[in-house]
Amino acid sequence: MTALHTNPLFARLAGAERILVAGAGGGFDIYAGLPVALSLLHQGKEVHLANLSFSHLAGLPLEAWAAPDVAAVTPQTAPHQAYFPERTLAQWLSAHGYPSTVYAFPQTGVQPLRAAYRALVDLHRIDAIVLVDGGTDILMRGDEAGLGTPEEDMTSVAALAALDDVPERLVVSVGFGVDAYHGVSHALVLENIAALEREGAYLGAFSLPRATREGALYLDAVAHAQDRTPERPSIVNGSIAAAVRGAFGDVRFTSRTSGGELFVNPLMSLCFAFDLPGLAARCLYLDRIEDTHLMRQVHSRIAEFREDLVTRPARRFPH
Repeated sequence: MTALHTNPLFARLAGAERILVAGAGGGFDIYAGLPVALSLLHQGKEVHLANLSFSHLAGLPLEAWAAPDVAAVTPQTAPHQAYFPERTLAQWLSAHGYPSTVYAFPQTGVQPLRAAYRALVDLHRIDAIVLVDGGTDILMRGDEAGLGTPEEDMTSVAALAALDDVPERLVVSVGFGVDAYHGVSHALVLENIAALEREGAYLGAFSLPRATREGALYLDAVAHAQDRTPERPSIVNGSIAAAVRGAFGDVRFTSRTSGGELFVNPLMSLCFAFDLPGLAARCLYLDRIEDTHLMRQVHSRIAEFREDLVTRPARRFPH
């Protein structure tokens, strides 16, 4: 039990020396973990970054691979690729004087991803892992009317759920509300968080103010990424950054959102923290994806699970 003035997430990480902060869902997810990673670095911790990647990793040279399915991305990696969030982040980190290697995992099933995490844990003697989701679909247990895009997130959760020798495994969800455009009911998200609280797996939430050093650096990193990837900027991190700046409502920062109405609001800048094993235990289909080797297997296993399932209907906020 911690005191009210102590953040439970960082209290759990206080004894850790070498921490891996990893993006769960691909794309720019690792950016959502940047404030936590920077805070840990500023506390003097050894921090490593990784991301389940949507980048084209197959063409990387042999020397770029730290282990099977673990690419070590630097500021100079694959300069010809226009879309490469891990390299873009590595460039930003280097420009600000931070360690600039960002590890990238290709999209695989649970078994290869777990082996990749194991290799990285062994390489750096990792004693804590923080898995970060830009959004809230990582909190879906499987019986909701809409799951968002759970394949990558839950593959990451399943991969880490079995690494019992890592003393601390945590989940952070940032961007409350952004997955509404993927069919997620956030009233059900709150219901799931309440259940995780009852089971002792919810570690509370904290905001990301722009007045903090980490908040200001996060805004700078997102702006840098939007400038370097103008054709495919991150909608999730763009929304979170807009919320951190105090924007509200239908905020436009990319033409990619022209087909719908956004609802940027202060809740998007909240970081919800959880115990990873506790969250994994609530997923109703995690055992079904355990033996997968390909991402398409994960997709089909989730679809099969939901074929005859009576789902919880979406709910509206009463206020």
